[in-house]
Amino acid sequence: MTKHYPDLSLLFHALADPTRRSILTRLAEAPARVSDLAEPTGLRLPTVMRHLSVLEEAGLITTAKDGRVRTCAIVPEALDPMRTWLDEQRAIWEARLDRLDAYVMKLMKERDR
Repeated sequence: MTKHYPDLSLLFHALADPTRRSILTRLAEAPARVSDLAEPTGLRLPTVMRHLSVLEEAGLITTAKDGRVRTCAIVPEALDPMRTWLDEQRAIWEARLDRLDAYVMKLMKERDR
């Protein structure tokens, strides 16, 4: 039985949007100001702020304010629960496929007799 990760839904929701994924890709290079993150999206600042709020709620980014400038940084270890869950799912399905393969091979050998 796999572990239950309560934040998994937040992570998948945050990564479901292409704008948020592109923001994370940009932040993987280096921390950036909100205005710099908003520029390539073509979206208005309040919309980008909502996207950043979703990413922050999921724990994927942190933000810091210095005067009027808000800077965002990625938190790569926040993806660990998702990676663990996906690895568990992969292991389950690989085991199922191995059993199916063994069963099919058994049937083929029995048919050849």
